Amino acid sequence: MSRYVMALDQGTTSSRAIVFDKQGQIVSVAQQEFTQYYPQPGWVEHDPEEIWKTQLTVAQQALEKAGATAADIAAIGITNQRETTVIWDRKTGEPVFNAIVWQCRRTASFCDELKAEGFDSEISSRTGLVTDAYFSGTKVRWLLENDADVRARAERGELAFGTMDSFLIWRLTGGALHITDVSNASRTLLYNIHENKWDDTILSRFNIPASLLPEVRPSSQLYGETLPEFFGGAIKLAGMAGDQQAATFGQTCFNPGQAKNTYGTGCFMLMNTGTTAQKSDSGLLTTIGWQIEGQETVYCLEGSVFVAGAAVQWLRDGLGIINSSSDVEALAQQVEDNGDVYLVPAFAGLGTPYWDQSARGTIVGMTRGSSAAHIARATLESIAYQSRDVVDAMVADSGIELSALRVDGGATANNLMMQFQADILGVPVQRPKMVETTALGSAYLAGLASGYWSSPDDIVSQWQLDREFEPQMSADQRQALYAKWQKAVEKAKAWAE
Repeated sequence: MSRYVMALDQGTTSSRAIVFDKQGQIVSVAQQEFTQYYPQPGWVEHDPEEIWKTQLTVAQQALEKAGATAADIAAIGITNQRETTVIWDRKTGEPVFNAIVWQCRRTASFCDELKAEGFDSEISSRTGLVTDAYFSGTKVRWLLENDADVRARAERGELAFGTMDSFLIWRLTGGALHITDVSNASRTLLYNIHENKWDDTILSRFNIPASLLPEVRPSSQLYGETLPEFFGGAIKLAGMAGDQQAATFGQTCFNPGQAKNTYGTGCFMLMNTGTTAQKSDSGLLTTIGWQIEGQETVYCLEGSVFVAGAAVQWLRDGLGIINSSSDVEALAQQVEDNGDVYLVPAFAGLGTPYWDQSARGTIVGMTRGSSAAHIARATLESIAYQSRDVVDAMVADSGIELSALRVDGGATANNLMMQFQADILGVPVQRPKMVETTALGSAYLAGLASGYWSSPDDIVSQWQLDREFEPQMSADQRQALYAKWQKAVEKAKAWAE
């Protein structure tokens, strides 16, 4: 019997690998950051080769740290930064261009064009998504439109498109598998979530040949095996989900109405809506959560905050007021409140519920007495305010009042921010003992497909509470602060138009 499962967690700023045991506990972890490229304002790219090298390296390191061999691993699950787009050559496996990252805004004008002609309503009804540069489809089109050679090779069927899950599986299997799962497919702007297939109408409008696209599989299924050379033996590949769906699965939000918020580079809140694709009137996305082989597809409502932890990184790298991201809590605690300073971190536009591609980062309310501590505090509060924007939209759409919010991601270690999140929501915020729920979710999916765990019931009991943050703020104060936030957001909107 295999001892462990391994998760490959390919994120926006780093590649990680985590080995988990039967109790869902971490046995070993390895992580490497990789380069972020900003060729123009609003453009973001990654080098797919660097991502592949870092991901393979950390997987090998995690295996070694666990004192494990390939035979000890029941299966590998992959979770990934979603929407980041790469096209590669089917013969050589070489990317034709850098990967275009989900944060990149280069296709905003094409999105405006689609809205002007009314095609955004077609996209919304078929994909559950809004027409925004965030998603993969417009990035694929850009790669085809901006290089005649790439277009010609794509038309001849020589190229393959994928999000990072597809690219990694392609490489791990030596090109034997060109696949993605339903959760990642549902984030491309090209997938019909009601019919569970690539949408011909959208592909035609975007002028994307269907031969580019991966085969869509369940999120939990035995797909194939890695080449033996990578880990000293073949390991089964059996689970795949976009990072936010994987985190929702890892938080065991298996029942309709259960919701989680992940605090990473961005903030992503998902609410399980069961086997119904719930339409949103409040700027939320309807997305596929996951599909276990042989079972019905599970859908979620999702709210996307583009800049969360990235705002703290900006305090470190852009302003230089902290040395490391973990320093932000101590700096923010030097003041009792935000001193009426509000930061709207719309560095890449605003996501849910505003969907304003032209919004830009804004700091308002500063006086001569405003300090670095006030800006730090305003930055942390901005993450909680943006999450409140999303919760309000979810309650409006689903009719389900939130009783508690499960949270995960690196920033949940920040007690000041978690307390403020509970205060501004008015509901308890629950931080689990295991905050690596993104990796854990993909491990669960792989473990279920490989028989390492027998059923979802097997893993529900593994969720354990670390700390619950109870709201301590009065309703009046909560509303007064939130009203000021909404006023600040108005100042940031449409700046780059």
